[in-house]
Amino acid sequence: MKTLPKHKIINDPIYGFITVPSALVFNLMEHKYFQRLRRISQMGFSYIVYPGAHHTRFHHALGAMFLMQKAVQVLKSKGVAISEKEEEALYIAILLHDIGHGPFSHAMENSIVENISHEQISLLFMEALNRKFNKQLTLAIQIFKDEHPRKFLHQLVSGQLDMDRLDYLKRDSFYTGVPEGTVNAQRLIAMLHVKNDKLVVEEKGIYSVENFLVARRLMYWQVYLHKTGIVAEQLLVRVLKRAKQLSAQGISLPASNSLKFFLNNNINLKDFSEEVLDTFSKLDDFDIISAMKAWVSNDDFVLKNLSKMLLNRDLLKVKVKSQPFSSQKIKEKRNKLVAKYNISEEEASYFVFTGKLENQAYSMEKDTINLLKKNGKIIDVAKASDQLNLEALSKSVVKYYMCYPKNNKDSHRG
Repeated sequence: MKTLPKHKIINDPIYGFITVPSALVFNLMEHKYFQRLRRISQMGFSYIVYPGAHHTRFHHALGAMFLMQKAVQVLKSKGVAISEKEEEALYIAILLHDIGHGPFSHAMENSIVENISHEQISLLFMEALNRKFNKQLTLAIQIFKDEHPRKFLHQLVSGQLDMDRLDYLKRDSFYTGVPEGTVNAQRLIAMLHVKNDKLVVEEKGIYSVENFLVARRLMYWQVYLHKTGIVAEQLLVRVLKRAKQLSAQGISLPASNSLKFFLNNNINLKDFSEEVLDTFSKLDDFDIISAMKAWVSNDDFVLKNLSKMLLNRDLLKVKVKSQPFSSQKIKEKRNKLVAKYNISEEEASYFVFTGKLENQAYSMEKDTINLLKKNGKIIDVAKASDQLNLEALSKSVVKYYMCYPKNNKDSHRG
């Protein structure tokens, strides 16, 4: 184990200098499992829409840890008792909260592993690191899993106003150049308090909370649910699904050893031994990009064309509306492709498909954001707000999309 260099600091474009709080945190950051996050883009294929969005999960994890340090300072200054052990556990939990992400962040969950979320894989990584670091992560894991009696500790890591959200909104807004997502994270943190072991926001922070929720809603429509970004992610899911399907038929595809392993095996949660986890830890964005560069010359119509579309940013056309698309419309589009390229209907379904986009900035059902009034009463922020928009923000808005190939006369815009 390395000893912590005196005052180890990292320069971050958003917050300036970030101080590494302890030797254990430093050693976790130096571990290959964490270093891998440098090779995983925070926003998947969003750089196809926003060319600046090349920041990584590594940047985001450090930023979220920095905000956690600020939150701990604020709460302690207000008399909230947080032991040194709890403090370090919070830094570890937030640092490692995204360590289970696969290449391009979300696409893996729906394609080459079977029904496993990145949170579940994050937990597997944390447990593996806990074994390597003499059980020093036990408390952090307890907080991460919400098994600690002091609920506010988990809320700081994962809640409606957690350090994860505060960092990614600010960071993604910065790197995409979309100013609507800018949140004053440090002002919000300055308003935090704890009442009955639950996280609350002081009453005077209500406008900061409103700003945060509006920014979240705008970032979802403008960035995270941007139709071109959605098409790119869906194409990536389908590229990997097709590669897995061909591998299952005994066709050997060029890929790195770790990617080959997941293409040739159906891995679900119970199969995730330490060995499988180690193989997963060798996967990153570069495995996928280099595989697709080889797959563009493959004989398979689907694999070849999907890979080409992603590499050359020649994507499918996408239509978005408030009602679902009729099955007849989908069938028409698929039949056209079948006739034009002499492919099967199943192959055509890789290029013509539908899905839905859901945006809910604030959920009033679970883990509400509570305001602490001057008289000591606690009230849900949506009820305290003099703006009707917070009630509106708690409603889930659903839109439907259909993707299909462009006609030659269609331009190549996103």
